[in-house]
Amino acid sequence: MKPGFIYILTNKTHTVLYVGVTSNLPQRILDHKEKRYANSFSKRYNVDQLVFWEFFQEIGDAIMREKQIKGGSRQKKLDLINALNPEWNDLYEDIRDIMNPFT
Repeated sequence: MKPGFIYILTNKTHTVLYVGVTSNLPQRILDHKEKRYANSFSKRYNVDQLVFWEFFQEIGDAIMREKQIKGGSRQKKLDLINALNPEWNDLYEDIRDIMNPFT
């Protein structure tokens, strides 16, 4: 099985939250930052700052967690972000090399 990640992105003013799941977190965040998909939610609302993420050994577990987070209230999402990243820093630079643990 593939590993998996869930993540939360926001826009510059922190008014929009986007929850996603992927097997390659750095590449997926780069997709959002480069606005690769013309009609995507993240492009439309300029959602490109990584403010929260979790790792799972199996993608299926990440998918279940994504559904749990999406089903929760906005306040629960804010609580997750504030617990890990109270300053709401963009965490992309921290995870750029996460797929290659030997770099």
